[in-house]
Amino acid sequence: MNIEGKVIIISGASSGLGEAAARHLAQLGAAVVIGARRTAKIEKLAGEIQEIGGKALAIATDVTQRDQVKKLVDAAVEKFGRVDVLLNNAGIMPLSPMDRLKVDEWDQMVDVNIKGVLNGIAAVLPHMKKQKSGHIINTASVAGHKIFGGSAVYSATKFAVRALSEGLRMEVKPYNIRTTIVSPGAVKTELLDHISEADVQQANKDYVGAVGLSPASFATLVAFVISQPEEVDINEIIFRPTAQEL
Repeated sequence: MNIEGKVIIISGASSGLGEAAARHLAQLGAAVVIGARRTAKIEKLAGEIQEIGGKALAIATDVTQRDQVKKLVDAAVEKFGRVDVLLNNAGIMPLSPMDRLKVDEWDQMVDVNIKGVLNGIAAVLPHMKKQKSGHIINTASVAGHKIFGGSAVYSATKFAVRALSEGLRMEVKPYNIRTTIVSPGAVKTELLDHISEADVQQANKDYVGAVGLSPASFATLVAFVISQPEEVDINEIIFRPTAQEL
């Protein structure tokens, strides 16, 4: 499937989409290097992958800190000799109407959802350029295509991820690097726990609880784009629950 033996770095791997992707890709034979702030969770995940014969390395990583992201990538290269795929997955989603002025949350979304992606790109590009191969996958969102109540800032960060990804796609062609945006719809993850406004959180939990997909849906699609022959560059996937109208 063009996955076995690949070295895949995954940020935001302590739960949800990142955890599901790490488990699935490891089962398909990839060596996964997982980063997140919650060290105990990623170390437990790496241990579980190793127990079933997989290859995994856990590195504590705050994607807002450029030096920590570089350390994550450098650790992957030192351990496994190369980096084939970066899954820029870390993200937060504290939705709120703008007139509630959750300015600190706006800053956090910009730092994690945009700067975190840029830090990942900056860390892997030198290695991928040298190899003349690689694949950068950025997690965006349906909210990066459509705006809904309370999503203005979150949507802005995900629109930015899509713009960065498309610009990157155009620029890395000389280095044989592939780029993919994965834009999930409603998926049942801890993202909803980041919503500090009780009414907004409850409304979203009710909706996602009713129609949301499991994180495994994301993992299988990430595996699909990686598994394509090297000359095939799938640039964007949007997926939703069949029942989701947004």
